[in-house]
Amino acid sequence: MPSYVPNTDQDRQAMLATLGVSSVDDLFGDIPPDIGNASLDLPPGLTELELQREMVHLAKKNLALDQMPSFLGAGAYRHFIPSVVDHILRRGEFYTAYTPYQPEISQGTLQAIFEFQSMMCQITGMEVANSGMYDGASALAEAALMACRVTGRSKIASLSTVNRSWREVVSTYCEGQAIAHETIAPEQLRLDESYACLLVQYPNFFGCLEDLRAWVQAAHQAGALLVVATGLMPLGLLRPPGSLGADIVVAEGQPLGQSLSFGGPYVGVFCCREQYLRQMPGRIVGRTTDARGRTGYVLTLQAREQHIRRERATSNICTSQALVGLAVTVYVASLGPQGLREVAEQCYHKAHYLADQIAALPGYSLPLGGAFFNEFVVRCPVPPGEVNRRLLQEGILGGLDVSDQVEGGLLLCCTELNTREEMDRLVRALHAYALQQPMRSSRDGATDGGAA
Repeated sequence: MPSYVPNTDQDRQAMLATLGVSSVDDLFGDIPPDIGNASLDLPPGLTELELQREMVHLAKKNLALDQMPSFLGAGAYRHFIPSVVDHILRRGEFYTAYTPYQPEISQGTLQAIFEFQSMMCQITGMEVANSGMYDGASALAEAALMACRVTGRSKIASLSTVNRSWREVVSTYCEGQAIAHETIAPEQLRLDESYACLLVQYPNFFGCLEDLRAWVQAAHQAGALLVVATGLMPLGLLRPPGSLGADIVVAEGQPLGQSLSFGGPYVGVFCCREQYLRQMPGRIVGRTTDARGRTGYVLTLQAREQHIRRERATSNICTSQALVGLAVTVYVASLGPQGLREVAEQCYHKAHYLADQIAALPGYSLPLGGAFFNEFVVRCPVPPGEVNRRLLQEGILGGLDVSDQVEGGLLLCCTELNTREEMDRLVRALHAYALQQPMRSSRDGATDGGAA
């Protein structure tokens, strides 16, 4: 495709001659033969027009979430995004700006980041925030490493009710730094003075609202920090973790103004107590005044070791998701405190309506009980994977199969985008499945005819 790879055969030969090799394969001579030079079974090349048609054909196989009811959450959520968010995001001065190293020409970007930081502090109840991490999972991992630096300890604990994928990211970060990472069930939690921090989720991965004050007490009694991975939308209704005693609060910013986008890019929120400010990873934008008394914004507490001297850096993240952070900022600004509360109320009430309707069906139950925000686990009389497959056949995207953690469990989610008609349609479908003949799961061979 010369339009995109402009080098001719003669150009390539000239470059190879300059390098002193005879073929492109010579450039990969250090790769062992058993793992390199694999023959690729590729189709013939296409023209640009043919390629466009092929991509359109492939795209039609995707299911558009704006054309079907969805009850899937588990870390990424569908919310209505006001059009003003995209209009601001696509402005050239924001869309192309990246690292604001030169504050004199980056005041707009720096101010937007400062506003993002300020909003995240207000929402989480914390004192300081950085300009954003890669996503919520990396923010949680960086929080664990930060707790180790603060306490001088090299052992951390995660509750088993924290998102498993996030815990896996934490383990990956810890592995290379000789930090021990344990996962502990809430009822078995016992911390001693060897632990740097306790990682909890609020609401937890299964949607339940745990007592943060109990976890604060357990962590602080052992001299450890409490790290809370929180949902941001629930904080429109719930008390923020900062007011309950959390030391570090992280979150995924996606629900506030960013579409699902097939899983990214997102933005990680990172907040902490002011006393730990100098151990905070990532960038921090500060507001000051210049020699003439005019307000100005700059990167602050930003040592060069953060980028080029890895052994002395508090973190090796040297970028931020500033564009997604801007989407969060515009979204929060456009809704305001009352708007965030109204969205949170809709999520809460719709989820509880749906949970009540499902719990009244024969064979279904809510196995975890307790308070929840907008996600809850349903125990199904048939394998959850089979339920999801049948729902998909009827144009409904179901929840997440969590039967490996909760027997017969299906994690469902409601947001303000779910209408009563959609929820009633889901309830009717689930009722129909319960009334059908018992099925045998192709996955585990279990017989299903009632609640597991």
